[in-house]
Amino acid sequence: MKLVCKRANLLNGVQIVSKAVPSKTTMKILECILIDATKGAIVLTANDMELGIETRIDGDIIEKGIIAIDAKILLEIVRKLPDNEVTIESDANYKVSITCEKAKFNISGLSGEDFSYLPEVEKEDHIIVSQFTLKEVVRQTIFSIADNENNKLMTGELFDINDHILKVVSLDGHRISVRKIELKNSYEPKKVVVPGKTLNEVTKILTGEADKDVSIYFTDKHIVFEFDETVVVSRLIEGEYFRIDQMLATDYETKFTINKREFLNCIDRATLLVREGDKKPIIMTITDESLALKIQSSIGRMNEDLDITKQGKDIMIGFNPKFLMDALRVIDDEEVDIYMVNPKAPCIIRDLKESYIYLILPVNFTAID
Repeated sequence: MKLVCKRANLLNGVQIVSKAVPSKTTMKILECILIDATKGAIVLTANDMELGIETRIDGDIIEKGIIAIDAKILLEIVRKLPDNEVTIESDANYKVSITCEKAKFNISGLSGEDFSYLPEVEKEDHIIVSQFTLKEVVRQTIFSIADNENNKLMTGELFDINDHILKVVSLDGHRISVRKIELKNSYEPKKVVVPGKTLNEVTKILTGEADKDVSIYFTDKHIVFEFDETVVVSRLIEGEYFRIDQMLATDYETKFTINKREFLNCIDRATLLVREGDKKPIIMTITDESLALKIQSSIGRMNEDLDITKQGKDIMIGFNPKFLMDALRVIDDEEVDIYMVNPKAPCIIRDLKESYIYLILPVNFTAID
């Protein structure tokens, strides 16, 4: 095999597919990036058997061939090459030379025939969203997934398609994030649970442009994202997702509307008194026109009053401040509506269009004088 391409194109391609190279594996071939120049295009692939990424790069194929190269070594070499044309050659013994200007590396590769290609997925059920929309939807929900493997379903996000609405749901046992978007077309009902790792990696690759689309294909076991020159294939998480509709009921005893930025900034100031790892709740006392926030720790105490518009009963309630801030940071509206029932029941935050819903469980606290 012999191919020539611009270093910038090669680096971009290697960085994209590297996201599917496992950090730990006993299979040497999975630590590699496959360079396939057998079919008239330069295609880079990485696959950890759960997540696979394939991307095409521009370049000239002088001699067709295929080779697998250690991903870490390849990435470090390409990063440090001069910004010029790169020539990659391999021989029948899987010896690889990488040349750019006066720099030449000679390394060992592996047979491309041993590489696990991405699974073939039937492309029937699919939806189309803009790159910007997909990136935003994931940004507004991904922080609510669980980071442990005790409950696999909690490490993924539900994609629930019904007619022309896509609803994305994440939860970790302490909170729930729900984001609804309107699709351009109507689709048959479909529910799948997508691994959080996959969504994180996809959003890192997306440019996020509003005028560029992503085609998302579904099967019983896989999801496929196609955009630009890249294909991402991931296994789905099997199992029936949690039923959350009852939890998101609109019954409430207290409702207040508050300026989102003022609320976020106030909580942010309060957390200056909380050491990392401390579980100090922020205590909110809601009365007719005022929200009083208090926090107390071994460092000190802080209290601040904010103006609100309130309906219903007065209430005192405590929350993990980080969980509140996570939601407020991703809501773009100037104001948010917050609904409460009692100090032991979940609180619900909604944006004004109700396209974003966030449920958070309160925490027990000792009242601060």
